[in-house]
Amino acid sequence: MSASKRNTPPFFDEKTGLVDLAALDAHGTQAEEYDDLPDLAEADLDTADRHEAGRLVSRGRGRPKLDNPKRQVTLRLDADVIEGFRATGSGWQARINAILREALEHAER
Repeated sequence: MSASKRNTPPFFDEKTGLVDLAALDAHGTQAEEYDDLPDLAEADLDTADRHEAGRLVSRGRGRPKLDNPKRQVTLRLDADVIEGFRATGSGWQARINAILREALEHAER
């Protein structure tokens, strides 16, 4: 769009941050708006959802598959141990994993 035109779509209310859905439905894309769209690369297409006949066939997004994914287990620990780790903040399960790994490596020596 040229510098003289507004940067936000006419269906977006800047004061409330809300979208007028009726105005959005009625909005037709103008030819000059296509210039604002980024070019798609092959990588973008590889990560896109795929649809056939209006049905989702495969998801292209999400986390990549890990070579060595973690496994969920049930483990009984004392309540004070769990609360102590939780009190250390976000990532407490990862810290338990690191401590167990260190103990395992130490035991193997």
